[in-house]
Amino acid sequence: MSLSKLENNLLLFFQEHRDKSFKANDLASQFNYQGSKNYKKLVKALAFLEHIGEIEMVGQGNFRVAQNNNKLVGTFRANAKGFGFISVDPEKPDYFLPPGKVGQAMDGDTVEIRVLREVDPQTGKGSEAEVVRVVERAMDQVVGEFVAFNQDQRQDTGYIGYLIPRLDSGQSLRMMVDSKGLHPVTGSICLAEITQYPSPDNPGTLVGLITKEIGHKDQPGVDILEILYQFGIPNEFPEDVLEQIKEFPDVIDPAQVQGRHDLRDQLIITIDGASAKDLDDAISLEKNSDGSYELGVHIADVSHYVQKGSPIDQEAYQRGTSVYLTDRVVPMLPQKLSNGLCSLNPKEDRLTITCQMTINTQGKVTAFDIYLSVINSSYRMTYRDVNEILAGDAKLRQDYQEIVPMLEDMAALHKILEKMRLKRGALNFDTKEAEIIVDEEGQPQDIVVRQRQTGERMIESFMLAANETVAGYFMAKQLPMVYRIHEQPDEEKMLRFAEFASSLGVPLGGHAATIKPKQLQESLKKVQGQDFESVLAMIMLRSMQQAKYSIEPLGHYGLATKEYTHFTSPIRRYPDLMVHRLIHFYLTRPSKKEIYQETSYLAGAADQASKMERRAVDAERETDALKKAEFMADKIGQQFPGHIASVTSFGMFVELANTVEGLISLDKLSDDYYQFIPSHYMLVGERTSNVFKIGQKVVIEVEKVDISQRQIDFKLVDYESQKADQAALDLAQGQKRLGRRPKQNTSGNHHKPGKSAATSKGRAKNKAKANQGKPKFAKSGQAKGKPKTKQKVRKNKTAKFSKSFKMTKRGK
Repeated sequence: MSLSKLENNLLLFFQEHRDKSFKANDLASQFNYQGSKNYKKLVKALAFLEHIGEIEMVGQGNFRVAQNNNKLVGTFRANAKGFGFISVDPEKPDYFLPPGKVGQAMDGDTVEIRVLREVDPQTGKGSEAEVVRVVERAMDQVVGEFVAFNQDQRQDTGYIGYLIPRLDSGQSLRMMVDSKGLHPVTGSICLAEITQYPSPDNPGTLVGLITKEIGHKDQPGVDILEILYQFGIPNEFPEDVLEQIKEFPDVIDPAQVQGRHDLRDQLIITIDGASAKDLDDAISLEKNSDGSYELGVHIADVSHYVQKGSPIDQEAYQRGTSVYLTDRVVPMLPQKLSNGLCSLNPKEDRLTITCQMTINTQGKVTAFDIYLSVINSSYRMTYRDVNEILAGDAKLRQDYQEIVPMLEDMAALHKILEKMRLKRGALNFDTKEAEIIVDEEGQPQDIVVRQRQTGERMIESFMLAANETVAGYFMAKQLPMVYRIHEQPDEEKMLRFAEFASSLGVPLGGHAATIKPKQLQESLKKVQGQDFESVLAMIMLRSMQQAKYSIEPLGHYGLATKEYTHFTSPIRRYPDLMVHRLIHFYLTRPSKKEIYQETSYLAGAADQASKMERRAVDAERETDALKKAEFMADKIGQQFPGHIASVTSFGMFVELANTVEGLISLDKLSDDYYQFIPSHYMLVGERTSNVFKIGQKVVIEVEKVDISQRQIDFKLVDYESQKADQAALDLAQGQKRLGRRPKQNTSGNHHKPGKSAATSKGRAKNKAKANQGKPKFAKSGQAKGKPKTKQKVRKNKTAKFSKSFKMTKRGK
């Protein structure tokens, strides 16, 4: 059974509003199906949905989703192992789809499912469902590597070859390639249009034709281009945008300055990364006699140039954000704007929007003004130079003596603002971020942890202050606006986090559904300086909801503020451009009717921006994973220290000091059967009571690197020995056995799998001996009958990545 587009959209709408009913007139307005012809189409679609049992009529002409219908519609997320999950309601757990129950669904498809089982609180079994039909396909094209058929294969199959699609989910699909498109050579990375989707007769098989050859897989830079095409990120601007950009001058017109505050004689500077070219924020600061500060945050007025509905605006809307990859930036705006006319380059007049704030010694904004301005930046500073100036570098302080006092005042104000945010409960997740250093051909040369010192942090503080101030102004005026929101954490996730925190001896105050950020902050304070501080912060971060854009001012949980938007980066983020456009609009003092007409698009635009942000993040992560795999490819057999970053039912991920992660598969742990305790993020040995948990120190050997799959496999060499307490042992009881059959090896020689190396009496004896005088680190799979001295690390096989990442002695 296939539904029309209108029927599909109606069904989706009813599924999303299961507890509500709607009149046909309301639906006509919602779907813009007014007028006699359109209204008849709508009524016909409703009648059909009622006829097939998807919706039902209640009361006086109201429609709702059929209440006795156990079919739901949601988004399918595939897994490489053949199963999947369906997200129907963001407030409820996903439905699990076992292998064989996913039908012909592909990752991201909108599908209709039949519920087989709801969550059973008594047994702990999760909900389960099966795909009934695909409602809407998520993909109409794929990117991948082409393999050409020889002449005989072409004649036998009718195809010129096949494409191995690059899918983020890892879902195993193959595309047979039609001869109607391009005919590339083997090894070409290609973009292909899907002409046939998987069917019951041909599961796992697509048919399509090649529409574009991106390049050969061995060419430098093609790997990154492949990722851009994989995520649908445009790498070039369309012709109408290129034509429009020609109309812009290289310098601002003096006439454009009229009506703006002229700040060109003020001492204003930019502070950014050394390689940044899109400078969209500048800062000025003066200290008042009473100790308060006058902070000016001056943001490039992109909305002056990018008019709503223009070709450049439409393209920026579709892109949503600039994408920052290891060796390139894919800009939201053409370079003439992003790096030129809108970039706040030094010694050049630039149009800006200023948020001027008076901030007292407690970090409170006591007065502010938001206005159109023109500036001329005095200095283009880098974070590195600012940090060295603040650290006392004599030469730099001499070179920049004019701004040294202002920089010192900026550092002082930053501390005040940071203290204020922490006092109100803002959460500070100081997570590690990788900086991947590549050569001219894009090959990774080193991976280091990106440094965030005072320079980076103070600019962040000033941007946060401006974003809050702008949001607060529009909230007070009750004017339609786009906000950056971060909602209250999901209750279920918070309950799991509370259980984990409790296992570390850190009880949380409050109720999981209403817990305040201040309470979470207090829990982090309790473990400050302890070994598992970063572990608790990491799990807490994973328990948070994703931040997104919305027209509803729902506040920002992580920042502990009710007022927040994105105002400070309009060159690289479309929501900031919308905010600037609204500032311009409200300065004209519009009527209520004009406000409604101008802002009706905001909800859809906010949703689009959130989706594009997630797409960019996914592409950036994929690129990092690729470059990390490339970097580790020549280090097979080498050993490195690390810590367990994540524990799952199939193994554990170990993070090295340079942020590279690899998997130690559970079937590689041959010394015992292990039970996975999800609430504690822990593996517990059934026989040995050995524990593997997040944060635990280990030494690994790089075993395998698959660049094409972005996967790194580690082998456990040594680990910080820990034993399960009674509570963990109790939780482990009844859990499913995981891993390989344990090898009892009392002689130091491996025995054949399946053969017992000792009687149960002997095992008890060996276990007792092993617990006496056992070293801090116990080698994985070592003999249990006697303590073993620490294994010496083979120094000739230890890689030296950089000063920030070198082998350390075990146990320290």
